[in-house]
Amino acid sequence: MENEPVTSTKPGGDERSPILSVRGISKRFGGVQALADVSLDLYPGEVHCLAGENGCGKSTLIKVISGAETPDSGKIVVDGVGHSQMNTTSAIESGIQVIYQDFSLFPSLTVAENIVLTSAVAVQKKFYSATAAAARARAIVDELQLDLDLDAEVGTLSVANKQLTAICRALVSDARVIFMDEPTTALTHTEVKRLFELVDKLRDRGVSMVFVSHKLSEILQVSQQVTIMRSGKVVTSGPVEEFDTRSIARHMTGRDIEDVRIVSDLPDEAPVQLEVEGLTLKGAYWDVNFNVKKGEIIGVTGLLGSGRTEIAESLFGLLTPDHGQVRVEGERVQLASIADSVSAGIGYVPEDRLTQGLFLEKSIADNIIAGSLNQHRSKWRTLDFRKVKATISRLFEELRIKAPNVKAPVRTLSGGNAQRVVLAKWLATNPKVLILNGPTVGVDVGSKEQILELLREQAGQGMAIIVISDDEPELVSCCHRVLVVTKGRITDELVGDDVSVERIQESMAA
Repeated sequence: MENEPVTSTKPGGDERSPILSVRGISKRFGGVQALADVSLDLYPGEVHCLAGENGCGKSTLIKVISGAETPDSGKIVVDGVGHSQMNTTSAIESGIQVIYQDFSLFPSLTVAENIVLTSAVAVQKKFYSATAAAARARAIVDELQLDLDLDAEVGTLSVANKQLTAICRALVSDARVIFMDEPTTALTHTEVKRLFELVDKLRDRGVSMVFVSHKLSEILQVSQQVTIMRSGKVVTSGPVEEFDTRSIARHMTGRDIEDVRIVSDLPDEAPVQLEVEGLTLKGAYWDVNFNVKKGEIIGVTGLLGSGRTEIAESLFGLLTPDHGQVRVEGERVQLASIADSVSAGIGYVPEDRLTQGLFLEKSIADNIIAGSLNQHRSKWRTLDFRKVKATISRLFEELRIKAPNVKAPVRTLSGGNAQRVVLAKWLATNPKVLILNGPTVGVDVGSKEQILELLREQAGQGMAIIVISDDEPELVSCCHRVLVVTKGRITDELVGDDVSVERIQESMAA
């Protein structure tokens, strides 16, 4: 450890000392250079966005700063004191907290208990007082003017309130630097606005926040500084005023990303591939009617809780509707089980790919072929291993899955590559209808572009595709039509020039 005063002159002549700096951090995993000479300054009362494609090194950098990984070289400087490495305890003691996407909360404990428990363990308290815990939790909740039920079990909370609980937990531990990993992924527009209002309060407290986000418009809205990484290196860093969505995307990917509407011309005589008539599940959705033509991509959108996911899960046999009919290529489909839907040619890419869509400890190859064993049997009903290998190799190449080889465990992949594996698994079944729930959630702008282009290609080959998303630009980019779901009912259908971000937002707000 060594003393090293650090100051930095920012644009406009504002000379301040950063709360935390990293200098020349490098980290290698086997033959992969995850970080290469990365430097970064975090200042009090400032939101610093850390952007980059999946696999660029963002997560590794956060793990190094928070003490979960040891760097090969470089140093971390906190309040002018340099450290060659941190451990998790020293990071917390230095005021560094990370709020991951899963929040790392205890679902069976109360909000108050979750808020204070980590800090109590960190200072090795031998006795726990529920009264004292409630008082500490109440103090931070009141200071931030939050509406949180301290006695509620965390497992019963909405995603937004779990996030607020995690933020309070960080602050009760005197956090001065908070890393937020994709903090708005599962939030509604109203909840995002509420979160950003809280961020302003934290800035007033002098807290430095690092947002890791793939949503470029939000980066510009909430950040004061932006640092963009690519292939383990910082490619650019500066005030947010120096960037727009196009330049951020270009720095992230190394190429220009066109954010335009690209949909194929659909012949009027195109046959209907999927028909949904009068589908109803009490308490979730009512009298749902729509169809999807062969080669068509339709979007289904609505606020969280609108019923959009329940409709998708019913079509895939996860939920059994009370009544209604579904037909694929004119043949009625029983919706009593997943097996019914799969045999009818319906595939489903779930919203939570990590827990519902993948076998994380298994290889890429095993995951790709897991859902299509019957399609790869010989006439003697044994597996045709030559055919299996050909399918795995073809999809691995076509979907541009970034991994050393098909034997790599799925748990080692970035979010974008994990999503590609889920897609590959369903494409291996040659579905007639493919339903995707949040297909690009948590993936970077480059991966998003590639996934949407892949969907266009599949539609061009005759597949009917349903994209469930609240990402309006994504829907505009690839969908022929967009259905808006409000309180369990389809309340609007947008076609042609009406498929725009503005019209979708207006319809959802109506």
